[in-house]
Amino acid sequence: MNTLKAGDKAPNFSSHDQDGNSISLSDYKGKKLVVFFYPAASTPGCTAEACNLTDNYAALQKQGYEILGVSADSQKKQTNFRDKYKFPFPLLADEDKSVINAFGVWGPKKFMGREYDGIHRMTFIINENGVVDRVIDKVKTKDHAAQILS
Repeated sequence: MNTLKAGDKAPNFSSHDQDGNSISLSDYKGKKLVVFFYPAASTPGCTAEACNLTDNYAALQKQGYEILGVSADSQKKQTNFRDKYKFPFPLLADEDKSVINAFGVWGPKKFMGREYDGIHRMTFIINENGVVDRVIDKVKTKDHAAQILS
């Protein structure tokens, strides 16, 4: 797994959100961007993480952050996830894993003794110049906004 590190230039990705809108890194030029990768929509950990970011959305925006969630789920699954929990930020439906691979978050995982490939729960904080300022690789799903704001 070749994951981006602090100081790396963020890849100029382009993908579609839950509503089919095209979203690119260039849309956030001059803004601070939080890109959080999660394994699957509507699972307990991913729901806790996205809800924590929603609950703290005003504080994150006050600090100048835009937020973008990414998983390999379909547009329909992302739409249902967003609508059910009323997320105020877009969720990319990265079914071809182009964004996931560009950030280097796809790789071997282990769960209950079983090994498989999947999305690693990670967050990248990208500055106004498109450079990764910080990588959070040990995401606390219920307290993620505090990790970003610290």
